[in-house]
Formats: sequence, C-alpha cells, structure tokens
Amino acid sequence: MPPVEPGVPPLAFAQLLDCGALGEEETRAFSRIMIREQVDLRSLIQREAQVPVRWFREVYPNMGPRDGFRLGVAFAKHAQLTSFGPLSLPLVSAGSVAEIVELLRFLPLITTALSADFHHGDTGLTITLAGRTDSAGTDCFAVTYGGLAVLRLVEILAGAVPSVELHLTCPAPTAPPNEGDVAHRLVFDAPGSFVQIPAHVLHEVCRFSDPVAYRVGIAEMRRIFNQRHNSPYTQLVRAQFETGPARIDGNQIARELAISVSTLKRHLQAEGTTLRRLRQEFMRERAIVRLLDPGVGVGQIAAELGYCDVASFSHAFTRWVGCSPSHFRHTRAGQQRRQSAAPDVVSPGVEN
Repeated sequence: MPPVEPGVPPLAFAQLLDCGALGEEETRAFSRIMIREQVDLRSLIQREAQVPVRWFREVYPNMGPRDGFRLGVAFAKHAQLTSFGPLSLPLVSAGSVAEIVELLRFLPLITTALSADFHHGDTGLTITLAGRTDSAGTDCFAVTYGGLAVLRLVEILAGAVPSVELHLTCPAPTAPPNEGDVAHRLVFDAPGSFVQIPAHVLHEVCRFSDPVAYRVGIAEMRRIFNQRHNSPYTQLVRAQFETGPARIDGNQIARELAISVSTLKRHLQAEGTTLRRLRQEFMRERAIVRLLDPGVGVGQIAAELGYCDVASFSHAFTRWVGCSPSHFRHTRAGQQRRQSAAPDVVSPGVEN
C-alpha cells in the first residue's frame, strides 16, 4: 500500500473483529476485502501493516461524523494495552501520565489516519487531534478512537482521572453515548478536537511503573521511528509554522526545505492538502489552544498569529469556529465552573 495511505493499528482492528462488535455483515465484508487484497490478520500484525481507512469507506460508504463517532467508540471500547504494537511495552511501563501521552509523538508508527500536536500551558497540556483521511466521517472515526483511547489508557494505567476531557467537533449523538465512565468527559460540537489534561494530572503515578523498561521501550521507539518514518511534507510544513506562524510563508518554508515552492506544492498535493489549508488548520488549532489559557490576552494571541489588530483576528476566528474569541473563552470558562461544581453531570451536548 502507498506509504501515505491513512491506516489504523492492525492489532486494534483484529481485536475489534474478534469481539464481534461490528456485526456479522460488516465482519464478513472486511473478510471479503482481505481475501481480495490477498492479506490476512496474521500477516498484517506480523508486518505491523496499518489497515487502510479505504476499507472502512468501502464497508461504510455513507459514513458521516455521527457514524464515525460510533465506530470510534466501538474501537476504543475494546482497546487493550496490546492494541498498539511497538508502543505497548513503553505504555505498560510508563511511570506517569506525562510519560503515557509522550508516546503519542510516535503515533505515525501505528496510524497515519491521525496526527497529534502538543501544547503546554500554565493550566496543563492540550493535545490537538486531527484526522488525516480527507473525509469528515472517517476523520471523526480516527479522532474519536484516538481521543477515547488516550482516556482509556490513562484510566487503565493511572486510575480514574475525571478532570481529563475530550472535545470533539462532531455533533452530539442522537442516542446516549455508550462509552461508560468517560461519557461525562466528552464535549461535542467543539470548535476543535483535543484532549485537555490539567497540569496536576500529568504527575499522576502509573500502576505498573518500570523506569528501566520504559527507557528501553522509548529507545526502541526512536530507533524504529528514525528507521521507518520519513516525515511527510505535511508534518515538515507544520513544524515550520511552529517556529513562528506570524512570519512564516510558503517561500520561507520552501527555502528551509531546500526545494522550490512549486515542488513543495506538488508534494503537498500528493498528500491531499495545500499550504493554505495547512496554515489555516494550524492557525485555528493554535488560536483555540491559546484561548484555553486564561492567562493569555486575546491581543497577545492575535499578535502571535500575525494579525495587525484584535478585530482582524476576531473576524478570522469567527470564520473558523463560528464564534468570537471572547465568546469561546466565556463558554469554556462556564463549562469549567459547571464541571467543578458538579463533576458527575454530563457535559453540555451529551445526552442522558
């Protein structure tokens, strides 16, 4: 399969098929696809070959965001510590929540359908999640699975952490979500998809801490990552934006990568995106993350992102997410107050 084709972890896929959660008709459909592609679950797992997202599009041709959410829930519900291939050993031996989430930096080793970016602030860590499947339904599937898997792994390894939240851009389900104890920590119709972990939670100690095994596992991750992973141009461009979104443009990125602008655009087109789209995605994600930090003024955020004044930034932010920066911050503060007052109440948008 092409190296840039989005896929999901083969072990997670095998465990889901084995438990029968997909239904008999869907399971048979996946079996027919594997016969046609001349592969089986054993060979996929042995080769650590990601299961192509296009298989899911074939089995679920009308998948929308709500369908993607339900499928993501099914995947995450059956996720085990063994579901994540080479990440499994360091996961089990992690000493803290911070060490668990650090492993997301190696996410491309097990899935190319999802990307994660880390944003540290005074209040904690925000992990923005973005689907890379170029379809709203399968993007929602990938993001839901990834976000819920993080919550599930943290609970398995470090115990209950009710203050960790998963925000999703997909609409609230029409029926009560069936993901157990984390239902009250889901926020739907959010302007961006992200996991938010308060600062104190990052220091929570894991149950099976083994510092030696963790160091060995991380070293092996880096070796495999460096050996296998040639960073796609999408990631290289995003890394350039990280250095200074206010001053980086296409010409500067091309110079840094020692290629022409036209060659850069051609590579990005082959990966299903454009410079303009990547820039807008980055600006939106960075704006959301910075607005989550109450200690940062809107004017400072506007300047960081290269806007000449707050009004221009507010106009752009409203276009991206459907509300002004001040309204977003006010709404978020209200959610936090309600959660603090009644932690067992379902978050807005989750039906009882």
